[in-house]
Order: sequence, then C-alpha cells, then structure tokens
Amino acid sequence: MEKLPKIALPTIIIAIVILVLIAKSAVTIDSGEAGVLYRTFDDGVVTDEPPLGEGFHIVAPWNKVFVYEVRQQEILERMNVLSSNGLDIKLEASIWFQPDFASLGKLHQEKSEMYKERVLLPAIRSAARSVVGRYTPEQLYSSKRDAIQQEIFEETKKIVEDQYIQLNEVLVRDVTLPPTIKDAIERKLKQEQESLEYEFRLVTAAKEAEKQIIEAQGKADANRILSASLTDKILQDKGIEATIKLSESPNSKVVIIGSGDSGMPIILGNQ
Repeated sequence: MEKLPKIALPTIIIAIVILVLIAKSAVTIDSGEAGVLYRTFDDGVVTDEPPLGEGFHIVAPWNKVFVYEVRQQEILERMNVLSSNGLDIKLEASIWFQPDFASLGKLHQEKSEMYKERVLLPAIRSAARSVVGRYTPEQLYSSKRDAIQQEIFEETKKIVEDQYIQLNEVLVRDVTLPPTIKDAIERKLKQEQESLEYEFRLVTAAKEAEKQIIEAQGKADANRILSASLTDKILQDKGIEATIKLSESPNSKVVIIGSGDSGMPIILGNQ
C-alpha cells in the first residue's frame, strides 16, 4: 500500500478539526423556542440583541446558547389558603404564561431557567392568599368564583409584569372547602331555594286571584251598564223586530197584534 503524500495527512486532520468545530458550533432551535446567547470572552449574556429565533445557527464553539420555550405554557398549582374567617381552603388554579420574547436575555441573566419556580409560582401563591383572605367560604363556594379568579390574575400580573414574564390567564379550577362547611352551605342554599320557590308560588297565586277579581268586576260593570240601558221602549222595539223576523218565517201562520200582557204581538203557529 502506497503511503499518503506528506501534505494529505495534515489536510485530513485540519478537515476533521473543522468538522468537529462546526458540529460543536451548530445550534438548532425548534418551533416555539428561542435561544439566549452567552459570549464567554465578551460580556456574557447578550441582552442588547434579539434572541436567536427558530432554525439553524452557527455560533463560536466557546460560546453557549440557552434554549427557552417561548410559546404559551401552563402550570397547575394546588394551594392551601385561608378564608376571611380563618378556615383552610384548598385552591386549584391553572396559570397560562410565557416568557417575554424581547427580554429573554434579561430573564436568563436575572432569573435563570428556573424563573417559573423563583418568580411565577411565588407570585401566584401570594396573590391567591391575598385575594381568598377577603372572602367567606360561602362566597368562595358560590357567587364570587369569577371575581376571585379575576382578582388573582390582576394581582399576579402586577407582580410579574416587571419580571420579564407575560401572564395570559389565571383559571380557578376548583375550590375545596372543609366537608362540614360545604355541607352546611349546601343545606343553607337548599333552604334558600325552597323559600324562593314558595314565595314564587304565593306571588303567582296572588296574581291569579287579582286577575279573577278584575275579570269578575269587569263582567259586573258590563251587566250593570247593560241593565241601565235596557228601557221598556228599547225592549218593545226589540220585540217588534223579532216578531217581524218570525212572521217572515215559513213556519209562522198567524200574527195577533196587541195581544199579550205588554201589548206585544203574539204569533200563532201550527201548534
């Protein structure tokens, strides 16, 4: 086997070194991610330039890239909080968030990749304890759920908005009260519902009775007006009109005028 030319071996070695350096310098950032560049021989974390976006990047082998997920994420947090009267309440909430893309370098420099544990979770816990502590168990169980959810979101947002975290939503998924308190509230709500149903039936019956009274009064007024308007002369005219119509009937035979107690006509037929 012939020996390789003297110039070939160094060339191969250099090529291998270059390939290794390229392999170590290549960084691929996946969909929904971004990279923070760390320059070892410069100022460290790059905060004055946009983060590295999706795709293939070549960086110096002595530098580093820290990859962050920048799409919306969710954390499910279960907490024990106290109501306004000191009762222990279990609260389960979902937090929708994502890091601020433009400030990703500052987030890494000041909070690190542990920003969720160091900033977001303590903020949501503090806000939840503050908000829930303003309400009674009855309010937490029923009418105030949406208000509590919105207040927790607003208070958490105030805490994290200067911490390079974008808070999108806080959803209260469950509020668990002590069993004895929950049973007492349910009994109270049931009694209130039954009371409302009874009041509704009373109101409905009263309205129906009022309607019948109004209808009866209307009929009485109509009969009174009609009776007052029916004089003997009107009745006699009506009787004459009826007699004329009967005389025109093929069944009538004899009409006697002026007979009868009131002087009204009498009609004699077949019978």
